[in-house]
Amino acid sequence: MKEPFLEFLDLASEQLGASVVAANDEYFGEKERLISTRAPRWDEERYTDRGKWMDGWETRRRRDAGHDWCVVRLGSSGIVRGVDVDTAHFKGNYPESCAIDVCDDPNHACSAWGEIAWREVLPPTPLKGDAHNIFAVAEGPRSSHVRLRIFPDGGVARLRVYGEVVPDWARLRLRGQVDLAAAEHGGLVVACSDMFFGHRHNLIMPGLARTMGEGWETRRRRGGGHDWTIIRLGAVGCVERMEVDTRHFKGNAPGACSLEGCVIPARHPAGEQVVWHELLPKTRLQPDARRIFEEELARIPDVTYVRFNIFPDGGVARLRLFGRPA
Repeated sequence: MKEPFLEFLDLASEQLGASVVAANDEYFGEKERLISTRAPRWDEERYTDRGKWMDGWETRRRRDAGHDWCVVRLGSSGIVRGVDVDTAHFKGNYPESCAIDVCDDPNHACSAWGEIAWREVLPPTPLKGDAHNIFAVAEGPRSSHVRLRIFPDGGVARLRVYGEVVPDWARLRLRGQVDLAAAEHGGLVVACSDMFFGHRHNLIMPGLARTMGEGWETRRRRGGGHDWTIIRLGAVGCVERMEVDTRHFKGNAPGACSLEGCVIPARHPAGEQVVWHELLPKTRLQPDARRIFEEELARIPDVTYVRFNIFPDGGVARLRLFGRPA
């Protein structure tokens, strides 16, 4: 059974702006590999002057007491719901167990990690080698950093930290108009018709997509209908400006798009029973281009979810929905 927290954003994603800021040891494998968006690779023939090259964070063999650790600054502060400690390709050199700690100190200097008041949300738990070790974590506070502790040493290919972004809306409201759908502002793509070539969460990630693979892309339709995504906005508000970016999608951009909104409690499951109101009628799109809509939008207050429709299929790099939070 798939853990429900896997539907949340990976708060430790490079795409979201996360970084690995400290580790006590990285002799065999650099700490930065721990949050790479690329799937772990195996290279049978590759060796370095320190030993076998492994696609992950790997420490030397301990000959004393203690354990190893690594600190990740999350791309956005939030509530951690679960983790995937992926030991892919680590078969005789994975840790015996691991633990997860969190803290909320976004301005902390990297020089004194031992002085932080860490809160343990996953106690030491056995790991399996060459496997996804998926664990729900005890509900903790809003967190800016996570610390992975491994016992006593070894290698981890990837760390995924799934959770809900908790933005500072008191500060964001001072800006006036903000992107209500942005992942870093608490937006979440909760459902979509298809994401065969590109994950739905890519649609609201920060920055510009560097390739088609960093956008949302559906397979080719061979029947009627059209593709869609449903986004829970980070804050209730009125959408005043919409940007649709089809960058890199040249022969596979949608022919057109539309936008609908609904006004329901923010945690209500957005399903077929919801009444959708048209915010943007079906409008033509261009490939590999950014299209901005303002005057065309119907101004409906207190929108909580939007449904972004593409006709009939294709790929979109980014969707931005600017407005003023209620």
